[in-house]
Amino acid sequence: MPLKSYAFKDDPKLQACLVKDSAHVLLGHKGIHVRRIQAALRALDGAVIDPAELKTDTYGKSTAAAVLAYKRKRQIIAHSRQSQADDIVGKMTIEAMDKELLTATLCPPSNGRRCACPRNSRMMVRYARKAEPSLYLLSPQQLAELTRNIA
Repeated sequence: MPLKSYAFKDDPKLQACLVKDSAHVLLGHKGIHVRRIQAALRALDGAVIDPAELKTDTYGKSTAAAVLAYKRKRQIIAHSRQSQADDIVGKMTIEAMDKELLTATLCPPSNGRRCACPRNSRMMVRYARKAEPSLYLLSPQQLAELTRNIA
C-alpha cells in the first residue's frame, strides 16, 4: 500500500523506502526526502534537529537521534532481525510516520468544539504555520480544517 500522507505521498524516494530495503534512509543521506522526514519528526515529536542538517537536508547525527527516539517511543523494532530500535528509516518507520501524519491531519472534532486529537496534531498545526510551503505536512484544506477543530 503506498504512502498516503500529504507530506510523503508524492516523494518517490520515500515511496521506495516503503517497499525496498535498499531504499532505507540512513546516516549521510541528503535530499528533499530527508527534509520531509525531518519536518515530520519535528511536527510529530517536537524533535530538535541541528540547524546545519536542516539547511543542507542531511540525515546527520541529530536526525538519526530523532529517528531513534521516535522508534523507541513507539517500539518500532523489526523483531526478526533486531532486539532494539535503530536509527534507520525503513519500511516500518516510514509507514508508522505516514499513518501518524494521516491520523493527526484527519481527526474529527469532538462535541463539535475542540479537537480530540493527540497533542501531536496541535504541534503539527503550529509547525505547519511556520514551515515554508514546500515543507507543509498538511494540504491547505487539511490545515484549515484541523485549525478549526483545534481552536
